[in-house]
Amino acid sequence: MSSLSSPSSLFPSPLLQRPLLFSPSSSLRPLSTAIPKPSSPPPSAPVGARLSRRSRGRTITSCFPVPAAMERTAIAESSLSQETLSYARAYWVSRILIAWNINYDDDAYVYLYASRKASISLTEEGIEGYDVKILLEPEYYGLPANVTEKFPHIVNYSAFKISESVDFENLLKCQLAIAFYVDGKCKNATGLQLPGVLDDLFAYNGPLGAVFSKEAVTLHLWAPTAQEVSVCIYKEPSGGEPLESVQLEEFGGVWSAVGPKSWEGCYYVYEVSVYHPSTSQIEKCTVTDPYARGLSSNGKRTWLINLDSENLKPEGWDKLADEKPDLLSFSDISIYELHIRDFSASDHTVNCDIQGGYLAFTSQESAGICHLKKLSNAGLTHVHLLPSFHFAGVDDDKSNWKYLDDGEMAKLPADSDKQQAEVIGIQNEDGYNWGYNPVLWGVPKGSYAGNPNGPSRILEFRKMIQAVNRIGLRVVLDVVYNHLASSGPLNENSVLDKVVPGYYLRRNTDGAIENSACMNNTASEHFMVERLILDDLLNWAVVYKVDGFRFDLMGHIMKSTMVKARSTLQSLSKDKDGVDGPKIYIYGEGWDFGEIAKNKRGINASQFNISGTGIGSFNDRMRDAVLGGSPFGHPLQQGFVTGLSLEPNGYDHGDKSVTDRMLSSSADHIQVGLAANLRDFVLTNHEGKAMKGSEVLTHDGVPVGYALSPTETVNYVSAHDNETLFDIVSLKTVLELCVDDRCRMNHLASSLVALSQGIPFFHSGDELLRSKSLDRDSYNSGDWFNRLDFSYESNNWGVGLPPREKNEKNWPLIKPRLANPSFKPHKHHILAAVDNFVDLLKIRYSSPLFRLRTANAIQERVRFHNTGPSWVPGAIVMSVEDGHEGRPGMAQLDPIYSYIVIVFNACPTEISLQIPALKSRMLQLHPVQLKLADELVKESSYKAASGCFTIPRRTTSVFVEVRGA
Repeated sequence: MSSLSSPSSLFPSPLLQRPLLFSPSSSLRPLSTAIPKPSSPPPSAPVGARLSRRSRGRTITSCFPVPAAMERTAIAESSLSQETLSYARAYWVSRILIAWNINYDDDAYVYLYASRKASISLTEEGIEGYDVKILLEPEYYGLPANVTEKFPHIVNYSAFKISESVDFENLLKCQLAIAFYVDGKCKNATGLQLPGVLDDLFAYNGPLGAVFSKEAVTLHLWAPTAQEVSVCIYKEPSGGEPLESVQLEEFGGVWSAVGPKSWEGCYYVYEVSVYHPSTSQIEKCTVTDPYARGLSSNGKRTWLINLDSENLKPEGWDKLADEKPDLLSFSDISIYELHIRDFSASDHTVNCDIQGGYLAFTSQESAGICHLKKLSNAGLTHVHLLPSFHFAGVDDDKSNWKYLDDGEMAKLPADSDKQQAEVIGIQNEDGYNWGYNPVLWGVPKGSYAGNPNGPSRILEFRKMIQAVNRIGLRVVLDVVYNHLASSGPLNENSVLDKVVPGYYLRRNTDGAIENSACMNNTASEHFMVERLILDDLLNWAVVYKVDGFRFDLMGHIMKSTMVKARSTLQSLSKDKDGVDGPKIYIYGEGWDFGEIAKNKRGINASQFNISGTGIGSFNDRMRDAVLGGSPFGHPLQQGFVTGLSLEPNGYDHGDKSVTDRMLSSSADHIQVGLAANLRDFVLTNHEGKAMKGSEVLTHDGVPVGYALSPTETVNYVSAHDNETLFDIVSLKTVLELCVDDRCRMNHLASSLVALSQGIPFFHSGDELLRSKSLDRDSYNSGDWFNRLDFSYESNNWGVGLPPREKNEKNWPLIKPRLANPSFKPHKHHILAAVDNFVDLLKIRYSSPLFRLRTANAIQERVRFHNTGPSWVPGAIVMSVEDGHEGRPGMAQLDPIYSYIVIVFNACPTEISLQIPALKSRMLQLHPVQLKLADELVKESSYKAASGCFTIPRRTTSVFVEVRGA
């Protein structure tokens, strides 16, 4: 590429030879008259449309570069300083349009400045250091619809035009600033945000990353703002001098280099020289490839590897699509959320060399695999793995890890603060982190592999997928496309922001990076961000044969991106791609908050917006109604299962009339959830009114029901975030409650999820009474607080006060509970919990009536009883009806059961319910429950003559009508 060190090389020479429209004595006032504002657009122009130059009745000869030496502009406002230029309050939204939130009038002028060497400054003498100065023309009809649709938060900004004759490609490689003048004095100045114009000029669908052929290796990097890019090729994953350094050539914003076939197996980094707005300097950034498919330890270098190489495939890998567990419908899905390290780090039946890693899933006789087989045999379909891409926070080199002395830790009191202090002391130097701090999305994390360099992470990840599939479970990957671990030109974990600074991250109207998603929010509304997401999904689906994706903070991604993601994955086929795309399920967190809330940045993938797409979202309404309050409320707020109104814990919820009403409302919310949280499902609420799911409201007026299809609802009561199910039950219930009843509550909450319509989701360990010693956010709490024990000896309760950072304010509530030995379950409690959970799965998969496939089927077949003002508090009764073959009306789905009734009794005592609508049926306790070791559930009874059900305390009872009985 040519050097751009002077104005003559920055812009085409013909443009510089055009006549100047400034007089040396004119104080920057044009010799031409100001452009009059038209009183109204011509009849043919739609509102918001741009007028062409011809229709405006003039030619644009006032938009051109002005050599810096010609002018010095006095700074009119003392508030303007060099810091002013560190903001980016203007938006270059398309090829010839810039938007800025200023009030423009006929006496004002707006200029764009560019400096190849990033030398622009604001001093008392004026704006200095620029190579080029361009006068912009006001666009009086504002921003066009395509721009405001993409950037709705700037819909009311003023619009300014740039001449089409400008050399945009080179201009965008410079430091840029825009300034506003009145009477020759600078009134305002700022930097610019460039994603709009970059999308307009450089949106690209060609190859990226490394492309392998028989003769060569070709590299492609999208970096339209870079001034220079070179690649350094290394033989080794670390250290040493490069074998060679090659300058890449640019065409249309994409930099490329062709290398010999001998590059394959080598490592490389890019050196990108680029203006970085965070430092206001030209930075030379050393960075890995955003499209890396292999990495060295800690992602220091990209590994040049062809993922189709036979030595990277386990035996039988290419035929895995034919071995996948059967999945007839997404309605048949159930999901078990699991952290890769949690699964085996404490499992002594796994070889110590592979504990906590990918290969632990291949240890077929381990306690953990035996447990997963048990769940799979009962009907569980999917294992959801927490982040497994390359993330920050864990050193890939295990030799650098620090460890605790578990033996000494175990000697400490259950309510001691010493355990958490020890954990905190090494928490950034151990092998633990959930992984929600992405660095590169497309490569498996090296810390889970035997060797973070070379082929291990790729081969072992594939072996893990294959092994889990072969025990009857499909695999879901947790993908975190909403934010990045780092940004800027210096941080070693910054990648995308080094390659195209300011593009991949969503910024506020001052130009600062948005952090509502945790940190460094990404912007899927930008074309190449969306493309990277879609390409990454294809990589995991095709190359690693993953069966589903869970999107972290999905609401921070645009709906259009999610719809394209689903369509892209669904289009895959076994014949063409080796993958059965229509069986790949995607779901995520549809929370609507931060800068994207209420569609402020475009139509986002929130719970309400995503309905009708076939994409699932987590149902927090059911979680909160079952447990009480919310993760952001007081921890003692009770819910349907944890004693609200029926067994008060001393927290001031209000008087008895208030808590009774809260309990009734909770039941309404749960019933909507049991009916797959459908927007249009009609039920009778606690006041006796017929209402749609969307007409049932939360305490703050938000509709409970929002889904249009049952597979759009993921029902859950616990996940990796917040306390475990057993912990939250132990926190919210009365102190005097015995551990037996806490275990029953744990099971009751799980049963509400397991027997609901829609897709049930369980946190690993729910079925083991798993505890994290009341830690509400164990993302970096080490193996100590996150331990999973598949030997069933312990549930990890009482291993010390949870880490101070996220839990200290609740220590006064936590300490007496941990200190009380009666809170800790024994092995027989854990074994019973496992058996009960397995039986719930068996019941769910005993009949298709628990897994209805359409909203119409649910509306037609599902009914709730014990509703209205006269309900028996604390009991939910749901029935599901089937048709009969050969009879008119609803179709027959189940050859065994014609009618099912489920009664959820959250009361601390036995209840009797007389349901006239359920009289004279041939109902009996489900065969699975008749074989349970739980003697209490066997006391459940039904009397056909009266329609009376008797249900023991804190029990879920399932009754079935057998065909031909």
